Amino acid sequence: MHIVKEILQKRTEPVATITGDATVMDAARIMSDRHIGSLVVVRDEAVVGMFTERDVLNRVVAQHKDPAATHIKDVMTTPVACGKSSSAIEEVSSVMTEKRIRHLPIVEEGKLIGMISIGDIMALQNRVQQETIDYLQDYMHGPGSR
Repeated sequence: MHIVKEILQKRTEPVATITGDATVMDAARIMSDRHIGSLVVVRDEAVVGMFTERDVLNRVVAQHKDPAATHIKDVMTTPVACGKSSSAIEEVSSVMTEKRIRHLPIVEEGKLIGMISIGDIMALQNRVQQETIDYLQDYMHGPGSR
């Protein structure tokens, strides 16, 4: 069984965060500069919300709000589903599918320690499937037959 910690160990960049008092324009700049689709909204290291591309579209643009004057706390998604580093990949995948979210903050002892995406989960599942295929081919045809 694979756990979230396996994905987090491969991360080198810190999780992109923002405070609720920042503006949507600030968030858009960060997301654009880092080529990412979401930010974790934090207050004193605690996760209080998520701000995503969908929030920009549905809660700012579609509502004709000024991005430079709109605060993140007024348009962020809350409450936020979170996982733990010891959570099974199948468990967090199920939560993400059920809640229709693409990013899941990982929290330990009330503090943000990382984030995983549905893309991370898919990459892990693809790797595991390829390892299984390779193993079965070696079993059926002998080692090195690929």
